[in-house]
Parts: sequence; C-alpha cells; structure tokens
Amino acid sequence: MTADAPFGHPFRSDRDDDRFHEECGVFGVFGHREAATLTALGLHALQHRGQEGAGIVSFNSETNQFSSERRLGLVGDYFNQKTVIERLSGRAAIGHNRYSTSGEVTLRNVQPLFAETASGGIAVAHNGNLTNAVALRRELVARGAIFQATSDTEVILHLVATSRFKETSDCVADALRHVEGAYSLVTLTRDKLIGIRDPMGVRPLIMGALDGATILASESCALDIIGARFVRDVEPGEMVIIDGSGVRSLHPFMPRPKRFCIFEYVYFARPDSLVEGHSVYEARKRIGRELAREAPADVDLVIPVPDSGVPAALGFAEGLGVPFDLGIIRNHYVGRTFIEPTDQIRHFGVKLKHNANRAVLGGKRIALVDDSIVRGTTSLKIVAMVREAGAAEVHMRIASPPTIKSCHYGVDTPEDAELMAARANLEEMRRRIGVDSLAFVSIDGLYRAMGEPGRSAESPQFCDACFTGDYPIPLVDRDEGHADRQLSLLTEGL
Repeated sequence: MTADAPFGHPFRSDRDDDRFHEECGVFGVFGHREAATLTALGLHALQHRGQEGAGIVSFNSETNQFSSERRLGLVGDYFNQKTVIERLSGRAAIGHNRYSTSGEVTLRNVQPLFAETASGGIAVAHNGNLTNAVALRRELVARGAIFQATSDTEVILHLVATSRFKETSDCVADALRHVEGAYSLVTLTRDKLIGIRDPMGVRPLIMGALDGATILASESCALDIIGARFVRDVEPGEMVIIDGSGVRSLHPFMPRPKRFCIFEYVYFARPDSLVEGHSVYEARKRIGRELAREAPADVDLVIPVPDSGVPAALGFAEGLGVPFDLGIIRNHYVGRTFIEPTDQIRHFGVKLKHNANRAVLGGKRIALVDDSIVRGTTSLKIVAMVREAGAAEVHMRIASPPTIKSCHYGVDTPEDAELMAARANLEEMRRRIGVDSLAFVSIDGLYRAMGEPGRSAESPQFCDACFTGDYPIPLVDRDEGHADRQLSLLTEGL
C-alpha cells in the first residue's frame, strides 16, 4: 500500500476505468556496472503494475554514496535521460513503480524510500499492504518516531531503524516479525541486496541472473527485457541476501500455508510472464476454456474486451468451437488528461479507450469475454456501445468469479458496497449491464484452470478473498484489538 492519505482505504473512487489495479512493481540488481540502466528497463517492463510514480536508488561502493531519483509519471517520462542514469552510479540499485491509492499523488510517497539507521543506510521498495500499519504507526509515534510520508513502507523503515540487532539483514527480519500483511520487498544497503516475501507468499517475487549479477523482480517479463535468465521464485517467507559472496537463503518466519494471489493470473500479471511456475497467458486461456465448459453460449463470434480479456476469450472460443474476432478496438494512446475525468470529456465515456468494430459486430450474436466485473460501470458502457454497433445479441462471460469483497493485501479495490456482485444477484447484474445472458467462471472452475481439482474449503491453495471473503492474513487495523503475533528467530534455509 502506498496511500497519500494516512492509511486510507486503497481505492480511488474517481477512477474512470472501473478496474482493479496492482499497486506496485519492484526490481533490484546487485553486481552489474549498469545497475541503474537495468533497473530502469526492468521498471519499464513492470509499468503495468504502477503508472503514477517511479523511483530508483543506487549505491556506488567506490564513492560510498547512495543516489536517489524519484519522479511522478511513467518510467519513460524521466528515466530515459542519460543525465539521470549517470547520477545513479554504482553496481547495485533497486527500483519501484507506484500506483497511488487514495487522495492526491505526491512525490513524498514515491518509492524506494531511504533512511540512515544505526546499522547503515537502507532503501526499501515494497509491493503489498500491511494490515496492521495503523496500529504500528501509532505505537511508533508514541515512542517519538517522526513520519515524513504516509505509506506503510515508512513503517517498515522505522521498525528497521529501531531494531535491537546490529546487522541490517537481522534488523529487516526483526522488523517484519512485527508486521501482518502481504508484501514483497527489495531492500538495498551498502553491501547487500535483500529480497523477502511474506510467509504466505501472497505477492510475487522472482530471482534472475545476468552476467554474474543477481536480479530481483516482481515478474519474469522484467528479466526478459534485459536478457536475464530466470532462476527461481523467491519462496513464501524466504529472505534472500545477495552480496559479494553470492546468494544466501534464510527463513525468518514460522511456516504458514501458501496463499498466492490468484488474481495475478486473472488480471494483474503481464500475460507473457511466468508466475509461480505458470505461464500467465496459458493460465488465462485455460480459464476461458473452463468458462466455455461451465457456461457455453449459442453465439456467432467471441469478442474480447481488450486487452485483459483477450487470452480468456481465445480459450473460450476454442472451448466453444466458435470464431474469435476483434469486435472492440482499444486506443493505446490515451494519455493522463483522459484518464482523469473532466466535465469537458466525461460524456465521451468508454469510447476514449474502446471503439466498436462495426464491420465485425453488425447482425452477429456475440459473446463478450472480460476478466472481471468491479462496479459494472464500464461493462454497461461497452455493452451499449456494442449494441449501437449492430450486434443482434450480446452475451457476457467473465473469466473470474463474482467479486464480492475488497482486497486488503495491496490491491486497489472499491469498498464492498461499491462492488456490483456484492449488492446484486446474477439476474440483477444481467439486467443492469444490459446483456442477454451473463455468467462467471466458478471458484472451483478457476482452481481447475490452475491445475487443482477444485477449491479446498479447509486449506485453499490461493488467496481468493475478493471472491470468497476468506482473508488468510489477519486484518488487524480493521478488526480492532487483534493481538500482534510474534515470530521465531532467523533460521538458515536449506
């Protein structure tokens, strides 16, 4: 979470695209003479995980200095300048893409955040959300801590700074023992790059290699852009410490059941990424085929809602044996002016980003395939646009179960009451959106698409709280009075 209002709810209700948004992507390099350049390229590949701010912190061992560049906007808006990269000297760097969560966008919350502590300088980039951040912040303020930003990442920095340990990696592990939530972190010190995932592994983090350097990133597409080799996923609850002597693996937390975010496969991750051993593209096609098995439609064409609905629509078309076509064309060059709605352009609505392909749609019975329905506002507009273009029938198929609960683990989502599926049954949703039929893939169908026999009620294999309300990590700040859980000391990993 990287909120601009102090730990406010992470959804910005002024979003005009009615989508979930992953809040950030992280990247780190250790041991490469072009560390900052590689980090900028990696962040460019991870741009889909955050579009409103980007930052890089590097360390130069020759001058014994950290350098930091943080800016609002896209990675390419600033980090394509030679002078900027030259200021980020050194053989180690970390970077962060940020998606703002509530209130105005401010530079003070753009990561990585940096601080000087008793154990040395440290920079932290964070993907996720701490569910006890408010409680921790109040405790720290009561002890005299002074906060400059309003993100929960700064809570982590304060916990590191006040740790009783001397070694920075021990301080990081000690700090995270006080934390509840979902997170993947990359941290940079004078002599180490540290990557760590929460004990349930909700958010992704992978390791790669390039020319003797070690890479950490949110997704494998960030390795592809720099020609790096995928090594492995960082395990849930694992801390990898990368320094001049190589890579060391520690497991500082008590083991917990793995609950990776299943929505990474549905929407968040880039389709060309490999996540937790699965091709995201193939996973989405399998979801589409499962959707065709569960909820077939008597149609002439299968049409994706671009771009996120394309792989699932391909799978759905294959499953039905019905032609796939591009009946909606997306404008990829919509700038910031259009993303922030104004009175002058609001009436254009969804047509700023999508336009119906009349030559394909006219007189056809079509199945529209999308990844999810959030508030339903965009779906309603797209259906109306497709009908105006002459479609004879419009059937909608959704490649995820109905979204009934907010995410509290680092994803930009509305309050429960704003979610269409939380306040309407299937028939009510169908009527509101204006389709001839509506169906979602079942939760068991989603699990089957991921190679599981179905969802185990006793021990679910993924975090699916947005679909089921089953929150695997305590929501301490929401449920007042929930006791913090202390974890075990560091133990060497195998």
